[in-house]
Amino acid sequence: MNGSGEMTLAFELSALEELAEPGAVFDDARRWSKYVGVVSDKPTYVVTNFTRKNRIRQDFFSGPKGKGESLESVREQFDTDRHVFVGTTDADSDLADEYEWEFLDVTAAAEAAEWQLAGGADDDADAVEEDQRDDWP
Repeated sequence: MNGSGEMTLAFELSALEELAEPGAVFDDARRWSKYVGVVSDKPTYVVTNFTRKNRIRQDFFSGPKGKGESLESVREQFDTDRHVFVGTTDADSDLADEYEWEFLDVTAAAEAAEWQLAGGADDDADAVEEDQRDDWP
């Protein structure tokens, strides 16, 4: 990644959820991307809650649109040399191809950028604890 800032980088929400420190990843990505945001099929409040919790300031997000429509809209609004979509599935890769974005699997992106993936023993313990809470609606 060349540091030119001429890239628009979109993370699928599930890709951000696989990272140990998504807020730090966003901050790091800003060093070599002109625009960074989140694309998801999930309801807006889910994306907003995640980004607030992780102190992520996004330049764009999908809102009530689907991922494909969001990628198309972002590509039209943010004129950069490259548009890169970080996702987790073959469907994400296919979507990137369909809307003329480069696709990068989150695991490969994490390795290249030296981002830590979530999933350590401590993360698993926290997830189990959250699942077992009965005081949450």
